[in-house]
Amino acid sequence: MAKNSNKVKKNTNKENNFKLLAENRYAKFQYAISETIEAGIELLGTEVKSIRNGKANLRDGYCSIRDGEILLLNVHISPHKNVGSFFNHDPLRNRKLLLHKKEIIKMRSNTEKKGMTIVPLSLYLKGSWIKLTIGVGKGKKLHDKRQDEKQKSIKKEINSLLKR
Repeated sequence: MAKNSNKVKKNTNKENNFKLLAENRYAKFQYAISETIEAGIELLGTEVKSIRNGKANLRDGYCSIRDGEILLLNVHISPHKNVGSFFNHDPLRNRKLLLHKKEIIKMRSNTEKKGMTIVPLSLYLKGSWIKLTIGVGKGKKLHDKRQDEKQKSIKKEINSLLKR
């Protein structure tokens, strides 16, 4: 009976593993993110190897809804070094995101509003699965960005005064 409880503990530890592989900091500066969702990605074997080596760039990426599917566009995943060019993948190919139909419908309704778009925020390992956090956001204007910078500087000053 003790063996079964050990197996349960091992499985829960495996599920709690979280390793950040790539992050889109530019998206948080450029967009006011209102909602986030975790999604799986349909990847090729060489893409998985490259992502695990940290060779993914989410900065220029965005998502589009076509034929009831969400596609990840313009995300650069470098070709794997130790594989010939015939077996390697295209770095900028469109990748399908794995979401439930209800989530896709919810995302579609959110993006139909004026100025809303879906952007990738972070790429990470959850256990042995590669997951992507996507967010629905509206582009910030210049004065919004300035307000955010002022608030950050005020928070820094308050924290430095509290530490003294």
